[in-house]
Amino acid sequence: MADQGDPLARIAEALERLAPPAQDNADWLGHAGYVWSAGRVRAVAQLDALPLDRLKAIDRQKIAVRENVRRHAQGHAAHDMLLWGARGMGKSALLRACVAAEQEEAGARLALVELDPASLDALPELFAAIGHLERRFILFLDDLAFDHSSDQTMRHLRSALEGSLAPRPANVRLAVTSNHRAILARSSEDQADPLQERDRMDDSLALADRFGLRLGFHPCSQDEFLSIVAAHATSLGVEWSPEDALSWSRERGPLSGRSAWQFVVELAGRAGKAI
Repeated sequence: MADQGDPLARIAEALERLAPPAQDNADWLGHAGYVWSAGRVRAVAQLDALPLDRLKAIDRQKIAVRENVRRHAQGHAAHDMLLWGARGMGKSALLRACVAAEQEEAGARLALVELDPASLDALPELFAAIGHLERRFILFLDDLAFDHSSDQTMRHLRSALEGSLAPRPANVRLAVTSNHRAILARSSEDQADPLQERDRMDDSLALADRFGLRLGFHPCSQDEFLSIVAAHATSLGVEWSPEDALSWSRERGPLSGRSAWQFVVELAGRAGKAI
């Protein structure tokens, strides 16, 4: 028994009492989404997702992801997904929007589970918790840096996708987003050692090849940027001008869906509107 007179012991015991309980009785059927971290689950009552019709300049990707999500939700064959490309172009937003649209259309037969990269070693426990349920799950890993990920992270992901003796549950698919620079970047150390560079690139490509659906997201044109602004501004009922939108973006970097949204947030704030 801990020494009750020891302040550190009392603090440790208090923190242990406050810690979330073991997740054997987690409600995996009653929520739209979940966050899995350190072997524990936190429920999310409603996904943070935009309507699909607000996502512009990614029509081809929208069709492909929506169809794949629908297939998985219906229990049909579906792919693991790798959404890669320019930052701020809606990779994670598209995935959340497609899952939310499926939930709205077909009820609670599908849930989204966000993974903490540091908890990938606990994937077998997660599979054991949800693999027997009459519900479909998409496990979501956001902004993975392929070439900077640890060997352990890569190994856990490869095992989850293919190659493990223990099969992945049929009701689970993985979705990963990554910036294109994270896949293709080469450090000065790698350039000084061609063999190390080649080995690292081979490992990254070997992991990417395990995704049946790989979609690239590219920087938007000026017209596409303005169409994104228009979609958000019209929905929120705020006035805007193309000149102001382009000026806003030039001060903040490349044209992107994220900068378009931030511009509209600024306009809504000036107009005293809540979002």
